[in-house]
Amino acid sequence: MLGYYFDLALRSCRRSKALTALVVVLMGCGVATCMISFAVFRAAAADPIPQKSHQLFVPQIDNFGPAHNWKSEPPILLSYRDAEALLHARQARRQVLIYGSKWTVLPDDARQPPFPQEGDAVSSDFFAMFDARFRYGGGWSSHADEQRAAVVVISSALNQKLFGGANSVGREINLDAHVYRIVGVLDDWEPRPRFFDVASTYYPFSHPRQLYLPFSRAIDLHKATTGQFYCSTNTVDPDLPDWNSVLRSECAWIAAWVELPARADVAHYRDWLRNYAAEQQRLGRFDWPPNVRLSDVMQWLRQDGNNVIPKSSTLSLIVSVSFLLICLVNVVGLMLARFMRRAPEIGVRRALGASRGAIYRQFLIEAAVIGLAGGLLGLLLTALGMAGIGKVFEPEIAQLTRLDASLFLLTVVVALLVTLIAALYPTWRAAHVQPAWQLKVNG
Repeated sequence: MLGYYFDLALRSCRRSKALTALVVVLMGCGVATCMISFAVFRAAAADPIPQKSHQLFVPQIDNFGPAHNWKSEPPILLSYRDAEALLHARQARRQVLIYGSKWTVLPDDARQPPFPQEGDAVSSDFFAMFDARFRYGGGWSSHADEQRAAVVVISSALNQKLFGGANSVGREINLDAHVYRIVGVLDDWEPRPRFFDVASTYYPFSHPRQLYLPFSRAIDLHKATTGQFYCSTNTVDPDLPDWNSVLRSECAWIAAWVELPARADVAHYRDWLRNYAAEQQRLGRFDWPPNVRLSDVMQWLRQDGNNVIPKSSTLSLIVSVSFLLICLVNVVGLMLARFMRRAPEIGVRRALGASRGAIYRQFLIEAAVIGLAGGLLGLLLTALGMAGIGKVFEPEIAQLTRLDASLFLLTVVVALLVTLIAALYPTWRAAHVQPAWQLKVNG
């Protein structure tokens, strides 16, 4: 019977070509618009490190107080005092401090002019914690952190620019008139977004840093942050005349991460954070109860203050889903007109013994055929839309969107489901046509 109903569906489509084409175009456009926006949103909101995102956490400590917080949330960054306390307490499997800085590279070739380069000052666990891939060499040791060693890890792009892509481990690079020994060259490692340091850049999907130097070394050199630096009034404190005052201040400017492999580790570290904040209260530094947070990667990215997921991608997805719903409403009307025009045919079939279940199956299969056609058109329009997505959204996000097998399958499934949902009421109306009335009217 399935083949018979399929044949009836094809015949019906041939008889009503204009109406069928209108439904197919509506579904194709609605589904394609929705899938393109979904692809962008999926790229922007994807887990940047799925293999261990449930093990990486951001500790937050409220050193501002309830009078200066937003919705009682602690600052997203730490003061130098708190950051150093977390690093040296070693309560986690790994702990990392990060802040962005700017350096001037002086090439060995005198014909090349000096050029600025943004980098991150990080502690030694950074590369292992975030699964950084190396082309040559590796990171530095914790001993190098303690010694404030003049070592550096550079990106493959910078290595190509300075050394022609050769193995540069052991060679030297001049940064701000200081010589640094290269200990590692990263492979094409470009985490998007830069989830581990969203505060050091105004756009988390920008290209990664080209330099990574020891955090302790950057502190010794008085390297100011190029990222966010805010005190309790959300501005730079004018009473910080020198670098030591910055380090002693309550201003927040350092990102911190900890790696906690097990649930017990998470509970232990959260207790330690509370106890640390309580100790600061007892010492008179805080005059408010402990207010701490411990968020994993995805919780961190979804926090309001981080602004990682672009609002444009979220808004476009909402608009696209709304457009698809409008298409669905229109398809309901078209399907109703299409099916009710065949009321005499339905009456004859019912009079000859066809059950309501048979009518349901016939018209739902017909709707599925139309939905499949709409899905195929939607695939074509989605592919065309993906080709020009960089003209609407940021190029960095457009590069991350993929027209993969899952998106192909989802496009067809959504088209089928939406068409079947749109056909439910028209099919119910068709199945309840009274055969006697139709025979009398058309007799």
